[in-house]
Amino acid sequence: MALDLADYELRATAAVQAFWNSRETARQRQQAAGLLDAGERAGVTAGRNMDGFCGLIVALAHANGLDAACIHRARRLLTLPGYFRPTKQWDLLIVDPHDGALIAAIELKSQVGPSFGNNFNNRTEEAIGTAHDFWTAYREGALGATLRPFTGWLMLVEDAPGSRRPVRDASPHFRVLPEFAAASYLRRYELLCERLVREQLYTAAAVIASPRSAAGDGQWTELSPATGLRTFVSALAGHMAAVAAQRG
Repeated sequence: MALDLADYELRATAAVQAFWNSRETARQRQQAAGLLDAGERAGVTAGRNMDGFCGLIVALAHANGLDAACIHRARRLLTLPGYFRPTKQWDLLIVDPHDGALIAAIELKSQVGPSFGNNFNNRTEEAIGTAHDFWTAYREGALGATLRPFTGWLMLVEDAPGSRRPVRDASPHFRVLPEFAAASYLRRYELLCERLVREQLYTAAAVIASPRSAAGDGQWTELSPATGLRTFVSALAGHMAAVAAQRG
């Protein structure tokens, strides 16, 4: 049976549009209340800006044989045990309601300018640490006797001069790997996604770029097929369909 990608391009366009509008609405509300956070934090701290992508994943699940009871989006239901720390809260979990097996754990992240440097490093360390903790906990049986679950990492980055500009790094004792030389932050995210999957830290990892003007039209672009949204949703849909087939 062919996989159903649930009109992911149209849903992603709506999700991107909602992302930018949600940030702006949050900023305006905080400003009106006299509680404006420093810099871009005003658009981050007041809501779940990636909820539109949660909706896309829900649609994928339904289209490929999994029912609504499997999908958890409420904060109180998003926590999994860890190994190096007691727990970790994910952005979306899919759990089989029949036997409690974990089907998928997904992180949905975003980054906007103007401060791309520190935020990139933080996101990178978080992604690697989360995956290492998760798979160690899985190995040690903290997630039960379940088949290997799907892990996904999806990043939306502002498409701006600051994210596309070549960046130089200084390493006084050893040379930086050549692929990072003068690589923009968008290119670094692309490399990160490629390597997260290559090292089997995540089943699929994707990065898309979108300008602030996308509040009006939902514009977004992929950086490469390997790290694109189509590859991500195809891998997730395939995993869901396989689980649904096993359930009968």
